[in-house]
Amino acid sequence: MNDGTPSGGASAPTDSSQPDDKAHADIGLVAALNIEVAPFLQRCLGPRKYVGGDFIFRGGRYQEARVALVESGPGFARARRATLALIDAHTPRFVISCGFSGALQSDLAVGHIVMANEITDTHGHQFPLALEIPGQLPGRVHVGKLVVTDELVTSVEEKLALGQSHDALAVDMESLAVGQVCREAGIGFMAIRVISDDLSDDLPPEIQSVLAPTSGRRFGAALGALWKRPGSYKDLWKLREQAHYAADQLATFLDGVVEQLYDSIDPE
Repeated sequence: MNDGTPSGGASAPTDSSQPDDKAHADIGLVAALNIEVAPFLQRCLGPRKYVGGDFIFRGGRYQEARVALVESGPGFARARRATLALIDAHTPRFVISCGFSGALQSDLAVGHIVMANEITDTHGHQFPLALEIPGQLPGRVHVGKLVVTDELVTSVEEKLALGQSHDALAVDMESLAVGQVCREAGIGFMAIRVISDDLSDDLPPEIQSVLAPTSGRRFGAALGALWKRPGSYKDLWKLREQAHYAADQLATFLDGVVEQLYDSIDPE
């Protein structure tokens, strides 16, 4: 591959025995919201959707690979439970934590990709990752530390402080939870994030409410935001455009990642 995707940065479990059934997935993905991965899912053949417990699962064939994705909703606790459910239902060999993130450094722009070689949080937990990078990366792809927070970080001032104090590239709320579950289960893990908001401006206050875990609640929150502050329409529309662009960039990058992870799986 020549697009900067890793050539085996995550290692699979040595035990190659997996159930040969339709539920089994070669690669699992965990994302907080459907909008983050919708373009990727559109590339899957024979996509299916079902609800299991509190979570929505989707899956299909991505070229030769079987993929399964769970929408966790935002936050550490939901991401942990969703990852456990994904592993229990679909026994993937690799799991990718993917989705949006906020830039913590000025050279990261909307649509740039961050591959984590370490994940930390504001409570002092450290989660190093072995990541092999093939040669020089394109300018839009970055390798470095992710920091996980308990709440959405909305202001430029907060982001700059977080980036400086943790020497991190980007922030999200789920990757550490996913990685911890995968480590406990002995499953290969990667965290790949796309920048959806950079350091050019604060996020609007309505962003907190529109990140509800269900689509119905998000729709209601958006309507409520417009009722309370009609001018929020422009801010929310800008965020929507940035989100769609970021999701497209993430889908393109995941092309190479899924292909290489699948190729690294030993035939059974």
